[in-house]
Amino acid sequence: MENSVLKRFGNNVKRLRKSQGWSQEELAKRSGLHRTYIGSLENGGRNVSLINVERLSKALHVDIESLIK
Repeated sequence: MENSVLKRFGNNVKRLRKSQGWSQEELAKRSGLHRTYIGSLENGGRNVSLINVERLSKALHVDIESLIK
């Protein structure tokens, strides 16, 4: 169960990042997170904190629900 939630979150981040035309590096810069962290969470390998969920939602200009649906 947990793994599927992480994969779904990562896929949503990746889809939204690509819809902006951004690289992982660009999203990292805009969110204040490291590029390798972005790559890891997009692959479902990170259990991301709520603080970082908020950073990502602000950087991507979406509400938090868009990242976790």
